[in-house]
Amino acid sequence: MARKRRSAPPNIHESFSDIALLMLATFVFLLVTILITSRLSETYEAPKLKQAVKALEEQLAKSEADRERLSHDLDAMAGMSVESQMEQALAAVGLSKGKEHKDFDVFVQGLSDLPGTSLHLLVDATGSMHGASDFLIPVLRVIVIRSGKRLDALTWFSDHKAETYQGSMGEIFDQLLQGAPFVGADETIGHAFKYAAEHAPKPSAYLLIGDEPPSDHIVYFNIPSPVFTLPLGRDNPDTTWHYKTLAEKTGGKMLHLTFE
Repeated sequence: MARKRRSAPPNIHESFSDIALLMLATFVFLLVTILITSRLSETYEAPKLKQAVKALEEQLAKSEADRERLSHDLDAMAGMSVESQMEQALAAVGLSKGKEHKDFDVFVQGLSDLPGTSLHLLVDATGSMHGASDFLIPVLRVIVIRSGKRLDALTWFSDHKAETYQGSMGEIFDQLLQGAPFVGADETIGHAFKYAAEHAPKPSAYLLIGDEPPSDHIVYFNIPSPVFTLPLGRDNPDTTWHYKTLAEKTGGKMLHLTFE
């Protein structure tokens, strides 16, 4: 009976050839995957990129318009006296004449009559206040100057967060514009007063600015100084009641501002 012949051992050249074919197949697979992924990315990402570019272009145009407006305002104010500039700021919020102007004078006189010279601002920095700074800061400057007080500190508050700035009036307002978030929805006024008392010396008075009622509890007897309140915008009965109550319980006054 004939003996079976043993199969020939694998040839090393054939092994390398198989490996090379496998690597080639892998390379082709990866190349096809990359091309498909690239095509899908172009299909889905290109519209997003176009939208992002359009949004940036619109933002740039808006910034340019704001720059031109501010430049025009500065040019217009360059030849005006300080008193004329202050009157213009009051006119922008409806306080230039009539009963509103008298109410403003009474409000400022109340600040002037307080002993001491320091003033601490508390500013609502939630989303509803976004954009109000264009009108607000000039009016606050008028209040500080005419009251004869010195602005020593400012605390912004939003969603149980707060930050206190100290320095000159110009430095404080610059820090407000650059650092306050103007986002969020919770007007945590009670937390803001507690934070302000812990991070700055006791002032002659606090000046509270906002457009919504508090979303947390205010402990009136823990507030160390009179609070003068400025509710902004529409006449919201809930906001008015809380701001008026806060002023009365601490020995301050309230003034309602409506931007024109």
